[in-house]
Amino acid sequence: MLNDDAVEKVLVRARREVDEGLLPSCQLAIAQDGKIVINETFGAATARTRYVMFSATKAVVAGAAWQLIGDGSLDVERRVVDYLPEFGTNGKDVITVEQVMLHTSGFPQAPLGPPDWADRSRRLARFARWRLNWEPGTRYEYHPTSAHWVLAELIERVAGADYRDVVNERVCQALGLNALRLGVPTPEQGDVAELVLCGSAPTTDELQAAFGVGELPVTEVTDDALIGFNDPAAREVGVPGGGGITTAADLALYYQALLHNTGDLWKPDVLADATGRVRNRMPDPLLGVPANRSLGLVLAGDDGGSAQRGLGHTVSPAAFGHNGAGGQVAWADPASGLSFTYLTNGLDRHVIRLWRRGSSLSSLAGVCAA
Repeated sequence: MLNDDAVEKVLVRARREVDEGLLPSCQLAIAQDGKIVINETFGAATARTRYVMFSATKAVVAGAAWQLIGDGSLDVERRVVDYLPEFGTNGKDVITVEQVMLHTSGFPQAPLGPPDWADRSRRLARFARWRLNWEPGTRYEYHPTSAHWVLAELIERVAGADYRDVVNERVCQALGLNALRLGVPTPEQGDVAELVLCGSAPTTDELQAAFGVGELPVTEVTDDALIGFNDPAAREVGVPGGGGITTAADLALYYQALLHNTGDLWKPDVLADATGRVRNRMPDPLLGVPANRSLGLVLAGDDGGSAQRGLGHTVSPAAFGHNGAGGQVAWADPASGLSFTYLTNGLDRHVIRLWRRGSSLSSLAGVCAA
């Protein structure tokens, strides 16, 4: 059961920036006991509208990897080159599968974009050219897409099928999540919300006050890169680090599946490790808090850094999730049994406002259980 007053506060907060004209639309869902209990859409969209979920995709791709770990075909302690010999150039032969999944592998901004990302042979050629920025395992830096291209190829090698098919068939379809997909053919994209750039970037003074720096580091997550997912070809690719498509309801139900191991999709010990064991406590170079990463997820933790990790102020230390660029939010909390998803097609250039929106929504949603 839910607290109606708390739910209303979530809905009012979500609707606010749509009503103000900043965001074209948004969609949110709260699930509990394996069922959707709140499913609302505001603005120019419907309950069936699907959204690009950007890095929230990573948790779904990890779900396929956990199955392969559980059946013994993928060992996170082994080196990537044991599965992908062509990857081991330029000192990368020492990188383990675990380091790839923990963002400690040392190639955070290794380039791989269109058109090469749509061709497997070109992706492998890119892998061979990549170089390390630092010694694997010695530091943490978020890998927006590069590490998950490697993880996708690992899935493909050990499963013997296209990584998109593995994710879609063994995770999304197995759970009955028909709106959640990685790689959507162009004829099936009619229900996907068009991304819209909105707002203006924060000032130097605002960045200094929020992060202690006058400008943020330049990464591959640019306005052009994000808006590029309006291209049907980009949606077809199924970028494993950030190109999935979903409704808020289906993503919230995915997190319910992680809470309850719906359909016994995962070995219990593997799922418990993925959703509850912090393997990477190295400091985030921008935020300064420990990364608190498991094999594919971010864990809230009990050190007061939950909000900085994107999970809000009110979830329990056991909460886990993975948000996405552009303001996408997704998590589950074993203590309350709730899972929460917020999606929008409005790409707010003001990253501080965007972060505060997500933290506010998560904090409000975190206390919705009766």
